[in-house]
Amino acid sequence: MSGRSLDKDLKKVARLQDTTVQLRRTAMPLAFGAVFLILVGGYTAFLFGGFSSNVIVVTAAVIGGYMALNIGANDVANTMGPAVASRTLTMAGALVIAAVCNVAGAFIAGGNVISTISKGIIDPALINEETVFIFAMLAALSAAAVWINIATILNAPVSTTHAIVGGVMGAGIAAAGFTVVNWATMGKIAASWVTSPVMGGVIAALLYQTVRLTIYNKENRVEAAVKFVPLFVAVMAAAFSAFLVMKGFKKIWTPDGLTVISISAAFLIITPFAIRPFVRRAALGIGNRRKEIAVLFRYPLIFGVALLAFAHGANDVANAIGPLAAIVSVSSGGEIGGKVAVPAWIVGIGGFGIAYGLSVYGPRLIEVVGEKLTRMDQVRAFCVALAAAITVIAASLLGLPISSTHTAVGAIFGIGLFREALANRPVRFTVDGPLEKREKKRLLVRRQQLITIVAAWLITVPSAAILSACLFWLLISVTS
Repeated sequence: MSGRSLDKDLKKVARLQDTTVQLRRTAMPLAFGAVFLILVGGYTAFLFGGFSSNVIVVTAAVIGGYMALNIGANDVANTMGPAVASRTLTMAGALVIAAVCNVAGAFIAGGNVISTISKGIIDPALINEETVFIFAMLAALSAAAVWINIATILNAPVSTTHAIVGGVMGAGIAAAGFTVVNWATMGKIAASWVTSPVMGGVIAALLYQTVRLTIYNKENRVEAAVKFVPLFVAVMAAAFSAFLVMKGFKKIWTPDGLTVISISAAFLIITPFAIRPFVRRAALGIGNRRKEIAVLFRYPLIFGVALLAFAHGANDVANAIGPLAAIVSVSSGGEIGGKVAVPAWIVGIGGFGIAYGLSVYGPRLIEVVGEKLTRMDQVRAFCVALAAAITVIAASLLGLPISSTHTAVGAIFGIGLFREALANRPVRFTVDGPLEKREKKRLLVRRQQLITIVAAWLITVPSAAILSACLFWLLISVTS
C-alpha cells in the first residue's frame, strides 16, 4: 500500500471518528430528554389511573415537561452566561447553582395558584367550550415549546414569556377570532422589545462607567476598591432585595410600596458596614491591575446570579405549567379562565424540567451568551446582573412590561457597545498634532450574533402565534 493511500485511509478513519463523536454528542442529550418526558408521562398516567382514560392530561403533562426542558436550555443562559465567561464560575458550578436555585424558586415562590391565561392576552369568556379551550392550551404550549427549541438550535436566546404569549394569542384567534385578543396588552408587549434591551443596556453601561470613574481611573486602584466595592455591593443588595420581594415572591406575598422601600433601604445602609472587612481582607496582597481588582467582584456576582436564578424559577416556571394547570383543572370539571390551584406534581414538572433542560442542553447557549456576544470579565458580568435587576424594578414601578431575557442580553450588548465607543474615541498620535481617528475601528460586539438575536426576538410572538393556530386547527380537524 502506498503512502498516499495510507494517508487517505487514515483521513477517512479520522472523519468517521469525528462523525461518531458528533452523533454521540447530539444523541445523548436527546436520549436524556426523552427519558425525562417518558418519566413525566408515566407518572402522570399512574397518578390519574392509566393512560387510555386520560390521554389529554398525560399528553399535556409531557408537552409541559418538553416546554420546561426548553426553558432551561434557552432562558437560564442569560443569567449564567456572563458569570461563566468571566471565569467567576465553571460551567459545572453554574449548572449546579442555576438548577438548585431554579427548583427552589419554583417550589418556594412559584405559587400554588396561577393564572390560566398568560398576562391577560385573551378573554377566556369568549371560549365557552371545554374541548376548544383544552385544545387551545395544548396548541399554545406545544407551539411555544417548539419555537424555543428552534431558537436554541439557532443559538438565539429568546423570551420564553413572549413565546407562550404568542402561542396563547394564536390559539385564541384560531378558536374565537381576533376579538378574543387584548390588543392593548399586546401593544405593551411589543413595546417591551425595545424598552427591555435599551433600558438594560443603558443601565449596565452607566454602572460600568461608574466603576471606571471610581476605581479603574484612580492611581491607587486597590485603595479605591476597598472604599467603593462595598458601596457597589450595597446597591446590589438593595436592588436584589427589592427584586426578590417584587418579583421572586410575588405569587406568595405582595407587600406595599413602603415595605419594599424599607427593606431595600435597610440593605443599602447595613451592607457596606457588613461587607467592608471582607473586602479589605480580600484586597490584601492583590496588585493594582484591573484584572486583579476585578476579583473583588467575584462573590457578589455569584450571589447575584443565584438570586436571578431563584427569581427565574419563581416566575418563568409559569410559562411551562400555566397552560398545563389550566388543562388539568378544566378536565377535572373546573371553570374556564380565572385562576386555578397548582398541585405540587405540576410544579415539580416545571421546576425539575427547567433544571434538567439546563443541565443537559444549557451549556451550549451559556457559551453563546457569555462568550460570543462580547468579552466578559467579573466587573462587566457584575454590572450585567445588577442592571438586569434594576431594570426589572424600574420597569415594574413605571408599569412597563419587560422581558428579563431581553434585559439581560441588552445589558451585555450595552457594555460591549460602550467599551467599543471608548476604544474608538479620537486619539493623539503626536504630542502637538490634531486629534485623529484610529486607522482601524475596533469591534468589540459581534454584529452577526446581534442581528440573529434581534431577528429572533422580533419574530418570536408572530411565529409562535402562527404555529399555535396551525396546531389548533390540526387538533380540531383530527378529532372532529
